[in-house]
Amino acid sequence: MPRELRLSEISTRSPEELEKDHVEKEYDEITSEIADLQYKLKAEGKNNLLIIFQGMDASGKDGATHKVFKKCGVSGVQTYSFKKPTDKEFAHDFLWRVHKLTPGKGEVVIFNRSHYEDILIQRVHNWIDEERVNARVNAINAFEELLVKDNKTTILKFYMHISEERQREKLQERIDVPRKNWKHKDADWEERKLWKDYMSCYEDAIDRCNKVPWVIVPCDQRWYRNYFVAKKVYAALKKLDPQLPAIEKPNG
Repeated sequence: MPRELRLSEISTRSPEELEKDHVEKEYDEITSEIADLQYKLKAEGKNNLLIIFQGMDASGKDGATHKVFKKCGVSGVQTYSFKKPTDKEFAHDFLWRVHKLTPGKGEVVIFNRSHYEDILIQRVHNWIDEERVNARVNAINAFEELLVKDNKTTILKFYMHISEERQREKLQERIDVPRKNWKHKDADWEERKLWKDYMSCYEDAIDRCNKVPWVIVPCDQRWYRNYFVAKKVYAALKKLDPQLPAIEKPNG
């Protein structure tokens, strides 16, 4: 099927004219604003924010989460990572384990991987057929629309766009740098062999699951990745315009 998106045609790096030193101060100010707005969002308890990070191994999902929300209170932001489903999760529909972790009023929730794994890794490895992929695409669109319309959830979906070469470098770091050895998994190198298949499936997911639009994040440079994500998160929280509740004073 023809696709509008070609990830290979989208840069994984910052604009040439932008330099790291020029954004450091702005980035620091943005992360402070994010913390302030998140605090107000929690206090107000009217709206909520769901952030989804999807991307290949070593694309910076954990790093962006830590750096962008580093000034937020520990109780203000919840992060969930989705790995291979448990037996109990396999006994339910694919959205069951995801839906119960979506944010309530006043909450910010981050998904490190998400329900999209069920039309990515399962599709790449041919664990599900195309009929089931199509059904899940429709279910994902309906699910996200439900969150937006029924629970006033703002959803930010980030595709962490890293180049194949940069991913190889970062995976190699996990072998060469002792303090990063704990991150190394042989399976990551095996999945890397399926790069073209993953890109094809990501392109299709981004094209078809777009009622909530995707944001494609250039991830080859950590500093720009963090700055880029922070700006999008700040804009979303600013649009919600949360306010601190005031104590109602008795009359008279």
